[in-house]
Amino acid sequence: MLGERLDLVKFYKACNPSKTIIVGHPEDKQYYIDFATVRGSDIIRELERTIILLSGNQPTCQLFTGHIGCGKSTELFRLKDQLEKRGYHVVYFESSEDLDMGDVDISDILLAIARQVSESMEKAKIKLKPGYFQKLFTEVSEVLQTPIQFSTEAEVSIGIAKITAKTKDSPKLRSRLRQYLEPRTNTILDSINQELLGRANLELRRLGKQGLVVIMDNLDRVNNSPKSWGRTQPEYLFVDRGEQLKKLNCHVVYTIPLTLMFSNDYGRLSSRFGVKPKVLPMVPVQTRCRKPTMTPRDYEPGMALLQQMVLARAFPEIPSNERLKLIPELFDTPETLNRLCRVSGGHMRRLLMLLYSCLQQEDPPFSHECLENVIREYRDDLLRAISFDEWDLLFQVVQNQKVTGEKECQTLLRSMFVFEYRDHNGNWFGINPVLAEAEMYTDWVNSN
Repeated sequence: MLGERLDLVKFYKACNPSKTIIVGHPEDKQYYIDFATVRGSDIIRELERTIILLSGNQPTCQLFTGHIGCGKSTELFRLKDQLEKRGYHVVYFESSEDLDMGDVDISDILLAIARQVSESMEKAKIKLKPGYFQKLFTEVSEVLQTPIQFSTEAEVSIGIAKITAKTKDSPKLRSRLRQYLEPRTNTILDSINQELLGRANLELRRLGKQGLVVIMDNLDRVNNSPKSWGRTQPEYLFVDRGEQLKKLNCHVVYTIPLTLMFSNDYGRLSSRFGVKPKVLPMVPVQTRCRKPTMTPRDYEPGMALLQQMVLARAFPEIPSNERLKLIPELFDTPETLNRLCRVSGGHMRRLLMLLYSCLQQEDPPFSHECLENVIREYRDDLLRAISFDEWDLLFQVVQNQKVTGEKECQTLLRSMFVFEYRDHNGNWFGINPVLAEAEMYTDWVNSN
């Protein structure tokens, strides 16, 4: 029988792995757990300080990355909430709303930012009416040779939205649009800066705001596919064209693909933007082992916070120090909860996916058998994707605790075969705990 404090329907919704916690919303904030103390640094505080203290009212451009599903969006919403409390007007949006992530160009990013900022200003009752875009819309309609209806007073956001809708699902129209926009990129950038961002900053300050911040999330999901001339999309956008991305006349935070941290162009990337990209690591569940044959020990601070993350989903209104008493309402034993946290590897979304799978099978309190069934399915899914060559790569990472080069990043990190952690000695890489139980791995450990 369910405990009286547990609302099963509410718990089910709170465990949805695809739901991002929006820290600024009271109903979501109660689910938020701050992992900064175990992740090695408070990256969001560093991003915030750069904007508030180090900018001197000059625009800043910062880069943020990490595993997909490790909690970047939640942390960016925390940044948004903190900056808004400091008096900034923050425009947060997911790039996948506007862009085809398999085919992105610099003009797509600039127009997406222009649309989102314009729409946000309209909601704030700030009228900008950039003159250049009225001319651009008319010319684009002619270039695309497809009717797009614009009123003479069309808002920038509406005009760009109509263009995006026409081209997003048509590579042919998108190619035609880019051929027209590419030689005009600097003109478009200047117009965005002067007529849109510059005026927006001015009007916001008249209203007592500190300035404008744009947070462009999900750009880390840009496909790693090569352009026709051989450069991958991430390299082209952030290295080759990074100079234009950093020239926007406001504070900007971009999420970037993790592969760029392992690229031969990493030095050029950092130099181009003038900042070191911030990497959000996993929450450590075990201590660093110097030898693969050593049995890892639980990292208690990380495990404790992951326990709170699970318990907060069930009992958000209960004080954190009281939640541990309620473990029997969710799990048959405390060790079952520990097992869940440990096998997640400190990956936020994976932890929720495992919990969600348990909910699909039975009501709480979850049994040890139920969790083991879920873990077995997860392990089997990963094992199906690993080749013998990839096992060799994996063994090398376990021995060296390092991932080097784009190939290893693509193979091991994007596939979530290994996770990145950070401690007082720096960053290190460890095997996904669920793979550490695979026969292939245990045989290798025993042979070494």
